[in-house]
Amino acid sequence: MYVTNGTDVLTRVLVSKPDYLKAARINEIAKRWDLDLDLEKMKKEHQLFTDAYAKAGVKVEYLDSDPKRPNSVFSRDFGGCVREGYVMGRFKLPIRYKEHEDYKKKMADLGIPCLGEVKHGFFEGGDFMFINDHTIAIGMLDRTNEEGFEELKAILNPLGYALIPVKADPRYLHLDMCFNLVDPTIAVAYVDGLPKEFIARMQDLGIRFVTVEEEDIFHHGCNLQAIGDHRVLSLASNKKVNKQLTEMGMQVIELEITEILKAGGGPHCMSFPLERRK
Repeated sequence: MYVTNGTDVLTRVLVSKPDYLKAARINEIAKRWDLDLDLEKMKKEHQLFTDAYAKAGVKVEYLDSDPKRPNSVFSRDFGGCVREGYVMGRFKLPIRYKEHEDYKKKMADLGIPCLGEVKHGFFEGGDFMFINDHTIAIGMLDRTNEEGFEELKAILNPLGYALIPVKADPRYLHLDMCFNLVDPTIAVAYVDGLPKEFIARMQDLGIRFVTVEEEDIFHHGCNLQAIGDHRVLSLASNKKVNKQLTEMGMQVIELEITEILKAGGGPHCMSFPLERRK
């Protein structure tokens, strides 16, 4: 068994270091910053990030960095992992194409079976969000399309997973930038930017919302990483969100990360869960 859902105890995660990361203007966040990033600062930030995982009892696996895939630090995006194995996605932009083969080989080295691949449409893992053990929300913003969604359904429906399409403004890039389940009944989200029927369905499932403003999306206000047992990795800059989560009984582990964020991804984007347990 690999990943049971999105909020059980995380025991193993796959990451990649930002050794060749550039702030390529391929998303709305990166467009706001200069192209030059401070490499030494990014390395220190990533070390703080992986140290936080280790301290929380999470084993960290690494895909070696490579100048031919500068954005592989955002490991979340190559696919999605469920109980039976993982689904390989398909990137929309050429700058990320080499990640297909390298992450696929790494997953084989780790002994995690590939359940199928999205080969015709587009699907990126930032759009893959467990709601519960058998329900997965799939964002359809800028990087995942209808054809990719249908391919995912064909792979995961026979295994008993129900997929919910969630459409939102392409400027938000991925679903995990505007909606993130951080505990079984708590989500951080820009509610006004999500379909009303989706919000109503989440409320019917007993999910409570910590809400953010639209501008918070571009500062990674929703891009948190659940690690189970009511614990979550967040950014130190997410003061309002962190305060509300603490008041709701969550243990918030704050990360002093600012430089890596300029390329368009936060703690959730930099984490590909390999194993979660009840």
